[in-house]
Amino acid sequence: MSDELKGVILQRDKQTYAIVPRTPLGLVTPEILEKVANVAKKYNIPIIKITSAQQLALVGIKPESVNEIWRELGMDVGPAIEICVHYVQACPGTAVCRFGIQDSLDLGGRLEKLFVGTAMPAKVKIGVSGCPFNCGEGIVKDFGAYGKKAGWTVTFGGNSGLRPRAGDVIAEDISTEDVIELAKKCFDYYSKNAKGKERTARFIERIGIDEFKKAVLK
Repeated sequence: MSDELKGVILQRDKQTYAIVPRTPLGLVTPEILEKVANVAKKYNIPIIKITSAQQLALVGIKPESVNEIWRELGMDVGPAIEICVHYVQACPGTAVCRFGIQDSLDLGGRLEKLFVGTAMPAKVKIGVSGCPFNCGEGIVKDFGAYGKKAGWTVTFGGNSGLRPRAGDVIAEDISTEDVIELAKKCFDYYSKNAKGKERTARFIERIGIDEFKKAVLK
């Protein structure tokens, strides 16, 4: 990544860059879409990709255009390659979905504000779902929560990569406030005890889920 250019990811051709404007929970407005469309046309951006992180990646940008595009967008950088909490993925929950049981957008938004961009031993992803169908994919995220009638079920240590792992359930039927407090404890313990670049899945496999639960639930 260039020190002179804001929020860039060098592409395969080693001549152009991608940028990822931050769109929390994948929520966008007509104004945001208009800005993205306008810069894409003005600067001949060849690819706009909706990522698995519910972000918009603008790909194929010439270096001399990067900072001006950021200025015209007026948006924050969405972490994409940094060693930190990258994003919170959330389903619509009770806002619109007929299957929603808990308010996933509210919880997801609060977790986004608290943690996205926070330094961690390795990249971290969060998933929140308003019901057990788990459309927010929290089961395979580092920290996940899904709603049931009695409250939230929380999981930790999930991964969807080359060595996939379903996160372990560490709490059930808890309130939104309790999910937030538990997330703080989980990430604090993980930050202090994981090895460098050790994802939560490998961390839990190394220390054992019982040891982890003993530490964060006491």
